[in-house]
Amino acid sequence: MCTRLDSDPRGATLLRFTNNAVYALGDREVVVRIVGTPALRHRVDKVVQVARHLERHGVPAVRLVSDVEQPVRVGDYLATVWHRVPDTGRRAGAAELAALLRSMHATGLDGASDGASDGTGVDGLGELTPWEPLDDVRVRLDAAGPELAPADRAFLLDRCDELDALVAELDFPLASTLAHGDAHAGNVIVGPDGPVLCDFDSACVGPPEWDLTPVAVGCLRFGDPPSWHGELAEGYGFDVTAWEGFDVLRAVRELKLATSVLPIAGRDEAVRAELGRRIADLRSADTHQQWIRYH
Repeated sequence: MCTRLDSDPRGATLLRFTNNAVYALGDREVVVRIVGTPALRHRVDKVVQVARHLERHGVPAVRLVSDVEQPVRVGDYLATVWHRVPDTGRRAGAAELAALLRSMHATGLDGASDGASDGTGVDGLGELTPWEPLDDVRVRLDAAGPELAPADRAFLLDRCDELDALVAELDFPLASTLAHGDAHAGNVIVGPDGPVLCDFDSACVGPPEWDLTPVAVGCLRFGDPPSWHGELAEGYGFDVTAWEGFDVLRAVRELKLATSVLPIAGRDEAVRAELGRRIADLRSADTHQQWIRYH
C-alpha cells in the first residue's frame, strides 16, 4: 500500500479500528482506510462512488486522492485513500450537521446534472444500495465469534426480523434521496475551512428521516444535551421525534449501536462488558437505561 503511495509506512499512525483500520501517514497529508471486516468489503466501491458524487456537487466532505486508482487492492485487502483534513479539535454542532445533511440530501433531487438515473432516484450514482439498515447487523452476527453467546445471537437475529417487518410498514413523510446512513457528529470533521462529512460506508438511497435519528437517539441513550436534537430539527426543518414512526427508527438505531463493535469485541474487555449490557437492555425492552459510548 505505502509503496504505491511512495510513502514510508513506519510513520503511519492508527487513528481508529472498528470495521475499518484508519491510518494517517506520517510523510503525506493522507489517510488510508483499510477494510477490516471481510464480509463488508462489498461497501468499498459504493464509498468511492458516493465520495465522487459529493465532490461533483460541492458538498463539504472528505475527498479521495485523485491520482490513485480507487479502491486500492493489495492482495486480499481493499482500501481507500483520502486527503487528510486537519482536525481543529472542535466538535461539529448539530446545526452544522443539519446543514451538511441538507446539502447531501439535495444532491439526490436534481435529476439532471450528472446524466440519467439508473432507477435509484439519485443521478450519477448507478445502482446505489437501497436502504437496508439491518443488513450489516446480520453480517456482523454471522461473523461474530465466541464473544457472542448463541442465545444472544438468536435473539438479535429475531429482533432484526421483527424490526424489518415494522420498517416495511412505515409511511415516510419525506422523499427518499441520497442518505448518509450514519449521521452523527462523530462522522463530521471540523477542519480549518469548516465541517465536512466523512464515513460513507452506510450511504444509501433511503429516507432522510433515518439521517435525523442518530442525534435524537444520542440524547435518549447517551445523555447528550436535548438542545442538540433541537438544533438539528430546527436547522433541517423536520423533527423526527414528532413523527409517529420514530420509535421504530430508534429501535433500529439502538440495535445497530449495540452490535457495531462485534468485530473488535473479542479484543477489548470493556467493550465486551458494554456490549453485554446493551444486549441485556434490548432483551428487557428497557429504553431508559443510559449507555456508555464505545471507545
